[in-house]
Amino acid sequence: MLVLGIWDGHDSGIALLKDNDVLFSINEERLTKRKLEVSFPEKSVEYTLNYLGLKKDDIKVIAVSTSEFAKTLWRMFPFLKENYYLIRRKKKDYSSLIPLKRLAKYKITELQLDPLSKYISKSIIKNKLKKLGFRDFKLLMFDHHLCHAVSAAFASGFEKSLVITIDGIGDTLSGTISKFENGKLERMKTISGRDSFGIFFEHVTNLMNMRELEDEGKVMALANYALKIGDNKNPLLDFIKIDGLNVKAKYGSWRTYKELKRILWRYPSEQFAYMAQRTLELKITELVKNAVKETGLRKICLAGGTCSNIKVNMLIKNLPEVDDVYVFPHMGDGGLAMGSAMLANYELNGICKYDFRNVYFGPEFSNDYIKALLEKSRPANTSYAYFEKIEKETARLLSEGNIVLWCQGRMEFGPRALGNRSILAPPHSEEIKTELNLIQKKRVWYQPFCPTMLLDDAKELLEDLKGTPNRFMTMGYMVKKDKQKLVKGVINIDGSCRPQIINDTESRYAKLLSEYKKLSGIGVLLNTSFNLHGEPLICSPEDALSTFSRTEAKYLVLENYLVRKK
Repeated sequence: MLVLGIWDGHDSGIALLKDNDVLFSINEERLTKRKLEVSFPEKSVEYTLNYLGLKKDDIKVIAVSTSEFAKTLWRMFPFLKENYYLIRRKKKDYSSLIPLKRLAKYKITELQLDPLSKYISKSIIKNKLKKLGFRDFKLLMFDHHLCHAVSAAFASGFEKSLVITIDGIGDTLSGTISKFENGKLERMKTISGRDSFGIFFEHVTNLMNMRELEDEGKVMALANYALKIGDNKNPLLDFIKIDGLNVKAKYGSWRTYKELKRILWRYPSEQFAYMAQRTLELKITELVKNAVKETGLRKICLAGGTCSNIKVNMLIKNLPEVDDVYVFPHMGDGGLAMGSAMLANYELNGICKYDFRNVYFGPEFSNDYIKALLEKSRPANTSYAYFEKIEKETARLLSEGNIVLWCQGRMEFGPRALGNRSILAPPHSEEIKTELNLIQKKRVWYQPFCPTMLLDDAKELLEDLKGTPNRFMTMGYMVKKDKQKLVKGVINIDGSCRPQIINDTESRYAKLLSEYKKLSGIGVLLNTSFNLHGEPLICSPEDALSTFSRTEAKYLVLENYLVRKK
């Protein structure tokens, strides 16, 4: 049975399952080229079926999530969703109406669910699918946070675990705490939308003139540059209270915004960022400790947009009460298509385990396709050559201090570049780090880059390698002080990093790291997403060539072909 999962909100996309295999998954942004696309994923549906040689009549089960009133309203009137997307991404000029629109958005999302809202949402989506050509299909609709929880639990590989979801808001909730055991998920506690960790941090992001739901990582990075303030003097710690498994915000969402704005007036931006980040770290780890104590479950599964905060995840991992932590690779709303498909597959077929040793679920392109493309439309003033062992030639270029754009195999699932759509560079150079930030990627200087490292090198470099080595860049680690100079281009100012740890030897990316290690003595590379700042990760060789032509990079690898600028 084929099960198609669809998400039509923030970072819309699809996932297609067959039995316990993920056949394909892609987010709409990769095809529309609008970062964190919000439109119905029509292009993703068509692309997936064409890529796999399937017809719409082959799909008999379709799953979607989230039926809150705000989501239903946006489905009824898509222009409202588009308008807010442009406001959120600062694609519209500021006006006095924007604060009112933000206020309305937060108020509407907190309105309680009712059967009518779910009925209307299902009807709208069913009609949309019929217009796309689907016939005789069963449409299932699931709870927002249940989809988040299932995605993490079913992909973790844990037999039993504590499953925690934390985000801004979805179906009027901002979080859940559940137990997963014997293939069943049992919800223990919910966190209301009013008491949201995610909305608290969204407000902080917005007040710092950044884009909420997109730039929270910048806030986390900037916090490292602050003059630290003691917890007893941090006014933001009073905004959220933890009592056992209960989370209680001091104010409602809009009052929180106004109080945060008042406090920001008295503090430098980086210190405000530090205080907000510290609040998340202390309060979420307190909640996790309480949940572990109550359930006795020492393995943790995390999902939801707030679980992209790698510093919080690192602190959870390092708690003495915790044995292991799994963060779903596509932890934000962009992973809801996968979660809804998994839920449908569980309800209909009882399947609750998936192999997520890698998450290369997107398209790949053959050497013949790439050769034809290069002959037809490669950029001016470039040449190209075929290398049977492209990883050896690429390792040589990297060892000589070059930046290489690297497009290989199937595209990654989720927001992180994991070695198939990556920009690569040596890990030790602060000069290359600065060049990448300011010239190549065109982003703010304080954002750190991340490393990919072989497992043996991770054991030598990292001081807190606890639990399952993280394969998906969802977790922070501290680099040993005496090793930091070896990787100073891929660590934050506090000595932390967000590594992708490679534990295989057969993939081309693993072979590249091994070849680089032969030349440099270390199996570590700087790995950042193959895109320009504000654009989605590239998908196709055409995207790769377009981005290559708009950067100062001299080398691009497409499968076995190396393209050079003259």
